[in-house]
Amino acid sequence: MKAAVITGHGGMEVVQVAQDLPVPEPGPDQVRVAIKAAALNRLDLWVRLGWPGLNLNMPHIVCADGAGAVDTVGAGVTGFTPGERVCIDPTVVEPDSPALLTGLENQSRIHILGESVPGVAATYVCLPKRNLMKMPDGVTFEEAAAAGLVYLTAWHSLMTRGGLRPGETVLIVGAGGGVNSASIQIAKLTGATVYAVGSNAEKCAKAAELGADVTINRETTPNWSKAIYQMTGKQGVDVVIDNVGSSTFNDSVRSCRIGGRILVVGATSGPFVDLDLRQVFARQISIIGSTMGPHQDYIKVMNLVFSGKLKPVIGAVLPLEEVRHGMEMLANFDVFGKIVLRVD
Repeated sequence: MKAAVITGHGGMEVVQVAQDLPVPEPGPDQVRVAIKAAALNRLDLWVRLGWPGLNLNMPHIVCADGAGAVDTVGAGVTGFTPGERVCIDPTVVEPDSPALLTGLENQSRIHILGESVPGVAATYVCLPKRNLMKMPDGVTFEEAAAAGLVYLTAWHSLMTRGGLRPGETVLIVGAGGGVNSASIQIAKLTGATVYAVGSNAEKCAKAAELGADVTINRETTPNWSKAIYQMTGKQGVDVVIDNVGSSTFNDSVRSCRIGGRILVVGATSGPFVDLDLRQVFARQISIIGSTMGPHQDYIKVMNLVFSGKLKPVIGAVLPLEEVRHGMEMLANFDVFGKIVLRVD
């Protein structure tokens, strides 16, 4: 079968399209899915580069997000039949994890598809039944694939971990990424006022199209935390979403009101921050980490996508053979929204 893979850790040269991988066979409680669309995430760039302790069997199939049709089912599987359209929850949980009983299974030993286990950018994949959700006919495979990881991550951080409430103010640092474009929509759907910081005028305009009430262009307003402070009557915002990390985190702290909260789900500019802790305890700021989300959150947010209340942002749709080009676009920040690969 065909799959987008990395053959090792390194530059873009390790990204390949394999043509002759074996077709996987579903085990007990697994479903084999014929993938129609898969989506790239920044995670794929990090996996390509590698890190200490990441030991993968090569070639390693990329992509956490996908959608397709049920091909066949393994022993003990009920509720799914061949031909049914399904999308994929990218969080894989150990079957003996006690957290499966809590409804917060992401707060346990997890794998992410395409990270520590093979991904879904392949003709066929075999997945646990619990990772699949049926799709209505009105939703395309590309839309479902584009929504998965980023909408799950945004929903869990904003709603489950962050407790966002109607009427609150939200600052989203970075307008172009998949999680941030999802966060804009979720915050607006909740009834929040949304401020978005973008790296250029084009990304600010697209953030406004998604519903951001106020956009700040970093090119013309580099001191954006001061601008937020002035715009909010010298109060700051209730919630800051900062997925950028070291280059923005202190500005995020300055943008947060007394008693506010900062949500952290990534660190694209680097993980280490020189932080004045007096700003945290004296102003009673909560720093809340969040990663992925439980299956119940995946169901909630995907149903909002299916109903049209949330609209995945797709920046480019490419054939699987152009996966390297897609990764280059992602690495160079040349796209607003998700890059989707057509597998069929």
